[in-house]
Amino acid sequence: MKKLDVILLIGRPAAGKSETIDFLKRLPDEKRLQEYHIAPFEELDDFLYVWQTFENDAIRQSMGLGRRDTDDALYFLDDRIWDFFIERIDLDFRKKLARDRLFLEHHTVMMEFARGGEHGFANAFRHLSDDVLGHAGILYIDVSFEESLRKNRRRYRPEQADSILYHSLEDAKMERYYKDNDWARLSEGHDEGFIAVKGHQVPFAVFHNEPEKTLNPELLGAALRDATGRLVKLFTHKG
Repeated sequence: MKKLDVILLIGRPAAGKSETIDFLKRLPDEKRLQEYHIAPFEELDDFLYVWQTFENDAIRQSMGLGRRDTDDALYFLDDRIWDFFIERIDLDFRKKLARDRLFLEHHTVMMEFARGGEHGFANAFRHLSDDVLGHAGILYIDVSFEESLRKNRRRYRPEQADSILYHSLEDAKMERYYKDNDWARLSEGHDEGFIAVKGHQVPFAVFHNEPEKTLNPELLGAALRDATGRLVKLFTHKG
């Protein structure tokens, strides 16, 4: 059974990435592998690092040390921190391989992140190591900015702001950080193919989630089965 080793699960905020992860977690291992080519998996989500950055600055401020990475409204002071978060994900991945060099023989790693801006995803990919890029396929969950904004508002639960499923951003931050992104340019408008990154041809497949499928397990399952199936075929073609 062909297995996907590393999946870069990307898209706009609230595109459906976390719902997709949640769906996969609920499947029996055998069914997940047989139908979606995903082994028992571990998730690396850079939202955890983002939220930790907010908490760390709040602690520094309460101690009188001054904020380091964010202002009082939680805007980042230096946009290079987005690349830092990718380097952090990559380091955590390489630590897994260092502890168990056979880890990917029996596992899949899901790396989840959103990026915006003129070169957001391109910059993120360039900060991934050969260890990741040599194994990775990209699954892009596609929604428009307007749909991303709608779903981001819907999932807002202030009492669970630190959670993977229910974190959200103010509209102003969505506009600043995510209104535009570079996926259409990178993919050249195709639903599958390869993106050249640092000498690697990285396969990609697009899962269109507008109209929304991720609230319906049947629709989500069918769309995800199609997308991961196309990724496996691209890896086969890649040789």
